[in-house]
Amino acid sequence: MKYTQLGRTGLKVSRLVLGTMNFGPQTDEPTSHSIMDSALDAGLNFFDTANVYGWGESKGRTEEIIGTWFAQGGGRREKTVLATKVYGSMSREADTWPNEDRLSALNIRRAVEASLKRLQTDHIDLYQFHHIDRRTPFEEIWQAVDVLIQQGKILYAGSSNFPGYKIAQANETAARRGMVGLVSEQCLYNLAERRAEMEVLPAAQEYGLGVIPWSPLHGGLLGGVIKKEVEGGRRASGRSADALANSTVRAQVQAYEDLLDKHGLEPGETALAWLLTRPGVTGPIVGPRTAEQLDSALRALELELSEEVLAGLDEVFPGPGPSPEAFAW
Repeated sequence: MKYTQLGRTGLKVSRLVLGTMNFGPQTDEPTSHSIMDSALDAGLNFFDTANVYGWGESKGRTEEIIGTWFAQGGGRREKTVLATKVYGSMSREADTWPNEDRLSALNIRRAVEASLKRLQTDHIDLYQFHHIDRRTPFEEIWQAVDVLIQQGKILYAGSSNFPGYKIAQANETAARRGMVGLVSEQCLYNLAERRAEMEVLPAAQEYGLGVIPWSPLHGGLLGGVIKKEVEGGRRASGRSADALANSTVRAQVQAYEDLLDKHGLEPGETALAWLLTRPGVTGPIVGPRTAEQLDSALRALELELSEEVLAGLDEVFPGPGPSPEAFAW
């Protein structure tokens, strides 16, 4: 396993992040435990979850599964850098009761306590804001975070789905309070979705945040979806199917798969390996539903992409270019 520092912190994390969103909704508890054991055996120490995972009537279920895994002992909790998130409503009723969502000091306090209970741990290593809260000032958010850090309930704070200007606003506010501020940003970033390169990645690098890309295969679109259709009759579904209905996107994905076939590379592993070459990226989140998918993700760590392949990928999926040149001069 390869490790790196999380942004400007002294915290060492694996260059792949185990995403747990499928634990519960798609992967049962025993299989989820087995995947986490295999990840830890491979040296993957950075696990990501969120309080809302499990979704619907089962919100919080994913954290519970991780909690029962920690409870087995064997150094599982001690070896894991644990990240979870707060923002979405945890209410299971039709209407959210006031103060059960977003980033008010009250909800942050309640959400931390609930996550700690489900996770069966006394602290969260990285506590992430799952979305920006346009209603709550950062002064209030940081006051709540400061209390939790002093209580030892969280160690670091991170963001997710923040635009560049909010990263700057958050960390300038934290600096005025003498606080470390955000140490990571979890954003949508992959070969097919590179808009983060305009503002989010530069802001993260300027403020020393580690970048944790989610959906590295863009909902399966970059995982060899056309090849699977042809060879196994396995039709694309969900976001991939919607995207492939667009003839321009389908041609682009076909060109991507043809390029990798020419070089004898697997699409999913290549998409992950490409992210590992990007400046400022700590590690992409992989969300395996099976042990085989975890094995495939781990192989990406050993994949060295040639300059020819990297140039070809840029040709198929050109980035937006730097800001402001991407939209001005």
